[in-house]
Amino acid sequence: MQKSDQQGSKAIVLVHGGFVDGSGWAGVYNILRQKGYNVAVVQNPTKSLAEDVAFTKAAIDSLKSEVVLVGHSYGGVVITEAGTHPQVTDLVYIAAFAPDKGESVSSLIANPPPGAPVPPILPPQDGYLFLDRAKFAAAFAADVEPGMASFMADSQVPWGVDALSGAVSEPAWKTKPSYYLVTSDDKMIPPPAQRKMAERAKARVTEVAGSHSVYVSKPREVAKIIEKAAASSN
Repeated sequence: MQKSDQQGSKAIVLVHGGFVDGSGWAGVYNILRQKGYNVAVVQNPTKSLAEDVAFTKAAIDSLKSEVVLVGHSYGGVVITEAGTHPQVTDLVYIAAFAPDKGESVSSLIANPPPGAPVPPILPPQDGYLFLDRAKFAAAFAADVEPGMASFMADSQVPWGVDALSGAVSEPAWKTKPSYYLVTSDDKMIPPPAQRKMAERAKARVTEVAGSHSVYVSKPREVAKIIEKAAASSN
């Protein structure tokens, strides 16, 4: 049964993370659109948190309805800051950072637990970061179809060092309902760290066996948790 695009129904805004762009949301987008949801995909430049938050708020402003705000990876930082927007009713974290006040990606990854996988991030060049292409698939997209994983590695978006150091001012999850999809095979954000952030945000947690690119490899599971948020009456 399809839902219709009705004024007043919740729209969905999808926010990508570092090293990638919004095209990775295509599978999730298609599922949600087929079910009648109004969906916007933000194309953040990932140069600074402030700029990415501005881009995300512009996307929210363009929708004349309540919004479920969804972030993957670094996109979780963006939605934590942008989610205080009055149209946002729910936050959905997909294998994402969920920082508290004053925290950033840089502070959250500063002290990894012993034995945690080390993401193959190359030394910064002119203020930007890339993942080692040869190690990208294993670290970032282990369960993605090999051809697509290669494309993702070769089409990386430079991730600004300034974006990693951007700190959250007022975390939206303190005042808005949150959902979190934990990926138990993640080699970028350790699953224990995901669970800890989800618990702190009092998020409703779903856990799947998947890589950091679960939004690409398992779009149905990702769409399902977004639909739960969209169906909530808060």
